[in-house]
Amino acid sequence: MNLHPPREPLLDRFERYVRIDTASDESSQTCPSTEKQWNLLRMLHEELQGMGVDTTIDENGYVFATVPSTLSAAETAKVPVVGFIAHADTVPTVASAGVTPIVHRNYQGGDIALPGDPSQVILASEYKNLESKYIGMDIVTSDGTTLLGADDKAGVAEIMTAVDMLLQNPEVRHGTIKMGFTPDEEIGRGANLFDVEKFGAQFAYTMDGGPLGEIEYETFNAFSAHVTFTGVGVHPGYAKGKLVNATRVLAAFIDRLPRNVSPEATEDREGYIHPYTLSGTSEQITVKILLRDFEMDGIAEKKALINLIAEEVREAYPKATIDVEYIEYYRNMRYKIEEEPRLIAYAEEAIKRCDVEPHHELIRGGTDGARLSYMGLPCPNLFAGGEAIHSEREWVPVQVMEKAAETIVRLSEIWAEKSLG
Repeated sequence: MNLHPPREPLLDRFERYVRIDTASDESSQTCPSTEKQWNLLRMLHEELQGMGVDTTIDENGYVFATVPSTLSAAETAKVPVVGFIAHADTVPTVASAGVTPIVHRNYQGGDIALPGDPSQVILASEYKNLESKYIGMDIVTSDGTTLLGADDKAGVAEIMTAVDMLLQNPEVRHGTIKMGFTPDEEIGRGANLFDVEKFGAQFAYTMDGGPLGEIEYETFNAFSAHVTFTGVGVHPGYAKGKLVNATRVLAAFIDRLPRNVSPEATEDREGYIHPYTLSGTSEQITVKILLRDFEMDGIAEKKALINLIAEEVREAYPKATIDVEYIEYYRNMRYKIEEEPRLIAYAEEAIKRCDVEPHHELIRGGTDGARLSYMGLPCPNLFAGGEAIHSEREWVPVQVMEKAAETIVRLSEIWAEKSLG
């Protein structure tokens, strides 16, 4: 079935969205964490209303929308409600104000220099998909002075375009489809106030993945260790035999962490231990350590190693106190996704119907979908197209975004088709 194009081209939507600064802020206690996220969230709400779609925006900025079924009432009751989710915020660590999107038309290979900053060059040797998959496509970048915001405004634009396409193609048989846009994903809070019951879907997909055809449903199990070292404070001029410098105790602890289990030494399915922030004084200091592994046995091993090192350091510094606290953030969503194999099987078929070969990738990190999966909404991650995310060299092909939007439409169709036999 040939689909009628959306009323507004996807690229036009995307360019409008990336020009809105939506960086989140980890230090803020509000939701959204920054006032400027409201600018895009309210815009999406208004645009959905303008399409005639039933939509809500709550006091925390979550935008939910419903595309009604094109089936009979009896058929609709047999088809699961499926949702598609993207986050509106961008990472706070790279400049995101004043984004100038640039479209490099009909890419023919080679490096892509960004005109705003001569030091920012997208190297074809580093991003293999450029020349292996994307010759002839239109590549969107920033000018090199800011990030682009494809993470995840590509996903936002794809979902909005899919809504438009579903409305323009009423002959597509699909059940009730839900759309959701969230704040604060980049600071780990995107699922915090997500009302799964109100959203109303049985299954969902986040449109927040990478290259063409990618399906992700394995994340790390994510824990942290907060290790606090308490020494003995004495005036340094009269400290011999008395002072215990907590910073030195911490240094002894860090020195014992194995180098081959660090992020810079691991890949694929290998987990890691990553001390990432320190706070305190020479009398008391705390290190926060990320523990990541695809298997819970690996997390248990890493906790045991932390405990062993802490005990060794206690023996070396008997006057110091070392306290270890473990915090769980999320677990590998594979455990939940495997309970519902249709999620992946249908995604693979939808991508193939778009004349794209699906492939599976690991998420060496987390996603809102991981937490949502454990909140009762199984939620794998599909390609949105962006690469070099969280940097000024971020880029995305227009044609890949268009395939992602079509994948949403095909998935909506397949869930109805398979459920009705």
